[in-house]
Amino acid sequence: MKVGKLAIAAVAASALVLAGCSSSDSDSAAESTDDAAASEDSGDSGDSGGTGPKICMVTHGDGGGFWSVAKAGADKAGEDLPVQFTYQETTNDAQLQAQLIESFISEGCEGIAVSAPNPDAISDALAKADEAGIAIVTMNSGSKVFKDLGAFTHVGQDEFIAGQEAGLKFKEAGKSKVLCPIQEQNNIGLQERCDGAADTFGNVENLQLSAGLADIAQSQAEIQAKLEADPDIDAVFALNADIATQAAQPAAEAVGRDIMIGTVDLSGEAVQSIADGDLAFAIDQQQYAQGYMSVVLLYLNLINGHELGGGQPVYTGPGFVLQENAELVQELAANGTR
Repeated sequence: MKVGKLAIAAVAASALVLAGCSSSDSDSAAESTDDAAASEDSGDSGDSGGTGPKICMVTHGDGGGFWSVAKAGADKAGEDLPVQFTYQETTNDAQLQAQLIESFISEGCEGIAVSAPNPDAISDALAKADEAGIAIVTMNSGSKVFKDLGAFTHVGQDEFIAGQEAGLKFKEAGKSKVLCPIQEQNNIGLQERCDGAADTFGNVENLQLSAGLADIAQSQAEIQAKLEADPDIDAVFALNADIATQAAQPAAEAVGRDIMIGTVDLSGEAVQSIADGDLAFAIDQQQYAQGYMSVVLLYLNLINGHELGGGQPVYTGPGFVLQENAELVQELAANGTR
């Protein structure tokens, strides 16, 4: 439990939270919105301008549809709470992520939230943060290794369980073979999704995409080539909504077979495809909550010594978006929270 001088400020901090909800703060709220908009393109939310504990987040995010929602949740928590909050993305660059963690230490961050798709690459940097007495939470990726990284909890979904649930969907549909294309290198969470699907479905073949999201056309070509080479494949478990709608669906259409496609995570295009009955399902790990709750958990730890989670992850998923609830999710997505 990493509690310092901030603990004595808990009551005052609570008062600030209540004050932040009053209409008298409309000017500062507008300024915060302007600051967030100005920094959105860079993937860096900058400093939230608060006066409380300094909380810093660095993810492997790429600024796409998924991570923009996670960032929005984190930024909202930074606005709602009396904290100084900074967000950085690294576009799957694990070495840069480690460097940013070390810079957070030197900048005086008191709490660090970090995604951990490649835990080995950031373990040394997080060990330095832990040694410096900095509170750590992992989020999104790293549910199996958060304790090894010095975090007191993890916020996200269990990727293996998510894969298991997807496998059951394909099994219920009577499919015979599932292709599981992996769009990132060295991401243990993506591998766990495919492994989970194999656990409940059985006949799953992984396909490592050479360019992933960086070259959707290439990813489509690689998926299409695999579908053409193996006529037994009648389902695709996409691990990203853009891969599902922009690579897997066009590939399936090109080969002219009835191929069931499900995905992990949401995009406006994916939810519309589900509503239209073209995409079977999307597993929703509710990334807005991942961003928001990571900041909240660090804040509570810093001001009051709370280590929520009981030594276990705090799960935000998996949930499912299906045709029957797609319209509701579309309404929420329009607000930037799903």
